[in-house]
This record gives sequence, structure tokens and C-alpha cells, in this order.
Amino acid sequence: MLTRRQAGLGTAAIGLLPGLAAAQTAPAAPTGTGFHRFKVGSFTVTVVNDGFARRGIEGLVLNAPPDAVRAVLAESFLPTDHYIGPYNVTFVDTGRQLVMIDAGTGGQLTPTAGRLGANMAAAGLDPARVGLIIITHCHQDHIHGLTTAEGAAVFPNAEVAVCETEHAWWADASNETRSPQGQRVNFANVARRFAPYQGRIRRYAPEAEIAPGFRAIAAHGHSPGHTVVQVADGNDQMLMLADITHRPELFARRPDYVSLFDFDGAAAAASRRRILDRAAADRVRVTGYHFPFPSNGFITREGEGFRFIPADWNA
Repeated sequence: MLTRRQAGLGTAAIGLLPGLAAAQTAPAAPTGTGFHRFKVGSFTVTVVNDGFARRGIEGLVLNAPPDAVRAVLAESFLPTDHYIGPYNVTFVDTGRQLVMIDAGTGGQLTPTAGRLGANMAAAGLDPARVGLIIITHCHQDHIHGLTTAEGAAVFPNAEVAVCETEHAWWADASNETRSPQGQRVNFANVARRFAPYQGRIRRYAPEAEIAPGFRAIAAHGHSPGHTVVQVADGNDQMLMLADITHRPELFARRPDYVSLFDFDGAAAAASRRRILDRAAADRVRVTGYHFPFPSNGFITREGEGFRFIPADWNA
């Protein structure tokens, strides 16, 4: 059996982190396993790690003091002098098409991320095979990986599907002054990352079927059109929770915490409670973009909040 260190669990991590220098080259591949597979019905799901980002505790939560945040992290045996946020990309092979949910960092955000390409290769996932990329929202850590640093498409045969609400906001420059200061970079970045996919961009409606087996669940707040993706085949299903939380050890356990990454804090908290409550009530498998690798497990209610329960790898 793999140990946590051998399995690469220490290399998991979050969204765009202020103050971290961008990296144009990916770091050396991590030791251990950077991908993890399981089944949803007949679909094969592969979670691929893209590395992590690191930031300080101060300013991470806007409506709680740093000492309270440290106390919650300590209860889950996490560091209290810094915050590690994983990046994990979920792939679903339906037998008809290879679907990718979000696109990773492209090695263009922080030196500790950019491992997606190497880990895809290790998992036998060819970028040219990706037929559909479902974008849950347009924050940089979710769409940088659509292109190289020079602007070329990384997934040459993929259609890109994005919620119409999300796309409409970031495509309209007049919304810039109505957006949080730290998120205004998204306007130019969306135009840049989507540019080589023109003619292959599809806008899906909130709560719509995106493709057979994939349905959008509106979870707005973290971004204007933030979307959770339901993946279902037969009687089996899972929820790809996107950024309904960052690390669940913090934001699931304290679902009313407002992250500095949230576009609308009150709406994000309301969506978080609604989606986590649904996942817990339905006892459905989940993955999350910023969950600890391998980001495969379940949500249960705990006190006034929720807890993430990792799936049994042996099962």
C-alpha cells in the first residue's frame, strides 16, 4: 500500500494566490503517484494533480480572525503558519469522449504548480484526445492551462463549454469596475485564454445538460456563474464541486467563512451550504478542485458544518 508521502498527498493545493510570482516553466515532476482513478457507472474518472500554491493565513478568510482560522486548520492537523491549496483536474472518459473539467494552471501561476502535463502523460491521457473541456468558472487557476504562455491551444481538438452567466460577465469590460479589485485581471485573461478556441466555445445555461452524463448545477457566488458539475451514468453519480470550497478542512467545516477568492461572499456561502447539504443528503461521491489529492470522497454533516471523508482507496 502506498504511504501518504509516496502517493503524492503532500503535493496537493488552491486558486490564484496574491503575491506569488508566475512561473513560465513547470517544476520537476513530483515523486509518487500524481493521478488517481475510479469508476462512476461505466465512466472512468481520473483525478490528475497539478501541484499546489502556498500563502499566508492572514487575509485568507475575510470574516474571521487569523487565530480562529489557525485553530480550525490545527484540528485537521494542517500547518498553522501557512496555507497550502491543491490544484486537481478531473477527467471523465465516457467511452465516447474524454471530458476534462477545468484546465489547470498551465505552469503559469506559481513554481509549485504546473504538473498537469507530466501527470496526464503518466496516466496515459493525451491532450489531443480531450474532446470537451467544461469550465466551472473563469478564475485564472482554472483556465490558464487552456493555452501555453505563448497563447497556443494546449488541447487542439477540444470544445470549451462555459456557463453563459460566467462568460457574459467576464466578456463585458464594463463590468470591470463592479468586480473585486483582485479579480479584474480575469477580463483580459478570459479573452486571451479562449482566443485559440474561437469557433469551439459553447455557452451552457445554468442547470442545463452540458453533454450526455454531465449536468450543470448553478452555485454562483464564488464567481458570477460558478458551476458544480454532476456526472452520472446509470444509477451512479458524482459531483465535481469545483470551488464550492477551497480546502474542505477549513471551508466545509466553517461554510459561512468568506474566502478572499469569493466574488460575492454572501452568495458563495449560501451556495456552499446548499451544495454541501445536497452532497451529504444524497451520500454522493465528490471531487473538488482544491481538495487534498486524490480529491475523491464524500461529504457528511458535522455540527453546524460539514466534513470531507476521503474514499477508501482499497474499494
